[in-house]
Amino acid sequence: MDKHPRNALAVAVLTALTLGATACSGPGGGAGGGHAGANPATGNSGRIVGGTPVKGGTLTVLSNQDFTHLDPARNWVMGDMDFGTRLLYRTLLTYKAEPGVSGAELAPDLAEDLGTPSNGAKTWTFRLKKGLKYEDGSPVTAQDVKYNVERSFSPDLPGGPDYAARYLAGAEGYQGPAGGRHLDSVRTPDDRTIVFELRTPFAEFPYATVLPTFAPVPRARDKGPQYDNRPFSSGPYRIESYARDKQLTLVRNPHWDPATDTVRKAYPDRIVVTMGLKANQIDDRLVSAAGADASAVPWDKLRPESTPKVLTRPEVRARLLAESSNCTEMVQMHTGRAPFDDVRVRKAVQYALDREAVLTASGGPALNDPAAALMPGSLFTGGKQPDTLKIPLTGDVDKARQLLKEAGKPDGFSTRITVSNGDKGVAEAIQQSLGRAGIKVVIETVDPSAFYDTIGDTKNRTDLVYTGWCPDYPSGSTFLPFVFDGRYIKEKGNSGNHSLFRDPATMKRMDEIAAMTDAAQANKAWQELDGQILAKAPTAPAVVERRPLLVGSNIAGAFGHTSYGGQLDYATIGLKDPAKSGS
Repeated sequence: MDKHPRNALAVAVLTALTLGATACSGPGGGAGGGHAGANPATGNSGRIVGGTPVKGGTLTVLSNQDFTHLDPARNWVMGDMDFGTRLLYRTLLTYKAEPGVSGAELAPDLAEDLGTPSNGAKTWTFRLKKGLKYEDGSPVTAQDVKYNVERSFSPDLPGGPDYAARYLAGAEGYQGPAGGRHLDSVRTPDDRTIVFELRTPFAEFPYATVLPTFAPVPRARDKGPQYDNRPFSSGPYRIESYARDKQLTLVRNPHWDPATDTVRKAYPDRIVVTMGLKANQIDDRLVSAAGADASAVPWDKLRPESTPKVLTRPEVRARLLAESSNCTEMVQMHTGRAPFDDVRVRKAVQYALDREAVLTASGGPALNDPAAALMPGSLFTGGKQPDTLKIPLTGDVDKARQLLKEAGKPDGFSTRITVSNGDKGVAEAIQQSLGRAGIKVVIETVDPSAFYDTIGDTKNRTDLVYTGWCPDYPSGSTFLPFVFDGRYIKEKGNSGNHSLFRDPATMKRMDEIAAMTDAAQANKAWQELDGQILAKAPTAPAVVERRPLLVGSNIAGAFGHTSYGGQLDYATIGLKDPAKSGS
């Protein structure tokens, strides 16, 4: 990991993060996570598929959904962040475009270096590079970055990363820049300098500036919620057309200067995202890779039903990527609503859940690891989740029934779960396993593009949701506080804490760990807190998934980026032969 001059606290933290960045990429023994190593399904883990691309042609993305959000103030879904920050807008810092653990290393993007801390890591200063321009040739300024940070607080722009709200001094009660209100804790002494004043020391702040919140938005281009349809480009591509739920077409931004960008290669001339396709249709087209589909990649992961068509054919299997998503998928329970306000009921769900069945429904052990903890294995010493609850993989129905009886529910009860359309098979596995203990589950499916808005409506959502969390960078501070700190729950656009868990002891401990100046001590404390929260059962961990992605035969430079949930890195992908793409 690059280390620019910074104080001892920051160096210690970043060193610890580097050591903890090993991705899970192999089935572990028993119930405990995975271990580092080559992916057993593909052999392509940590490698680039297809060689080096040739500049030109059209890259097609076959998708079953629209983006959740492309507005950088609202973009907080891993795949969307990858697409937005690699193609449309740049951030102060970014991740290196490299497979494997190197992809967790930071690189300067808009900024000249990785930032300069002062005041005990409570003040961070970034200096922008010269020559940065938007798609119309106008300059990118520090004031534009400040403006997007401020607009991320706007109530009419929910759902985005809230690191600014958590860490900036004086942010309490701030509602965005409407009416000329600004944050005094973000200063721009000149057009190329931006200074952040934090309420508490935060040595990991450079990692936060990778997020879309720290992309520039010029005030004159802001259209509130409508900006989602047409972000103004500071990256290598600009939007030519965008028909929601149908198609997005990107073309080159002529004012993007590769001399200012060490990460993005911008190989294709055009990128076309075709939406609304059926998942099985996408899989079959990529298996065949005929005609223009040879130059196509999938947006969503390969369906479990399609894996035999891929794994049994070496020439197709060679095009399959399956990097660890580094994300833990969980059954999250509404802890503020009966009967899930009773810890015994929640523990009954943990014991009733058949993780082996969920793993099978997710694609099997070749593409997934069973989860035994909340944080993924990459955030634990040794790269493997501990098994603190000791629940068998197939569950313990007798124990679940006993807990329900103690909770006054000897005959069980009925409830509902919300899942994304692509997880219906997983939902059925959950339904069957909980049903063994008398918990009758009704499944409600939602289109992927509307899923997070649906489950983020805390007043109207179902008791159960199946979703996961991916650390924004390899630290427990980017996982447990975002999923289990009740102080940041929102009525609309709620993210992360879908169990609506409000536990004073947990929140107090989070504050204590955040104040620790010894990185090793903090890492150990996050790991211990993981087990303590798990014992209070706000969620039932299910699997740590890999992201199986089958690319076309004309695709080059393809790899799954572990810092983006295993999604393809759009910074470096392109075509072997642009002439074969039909443009």
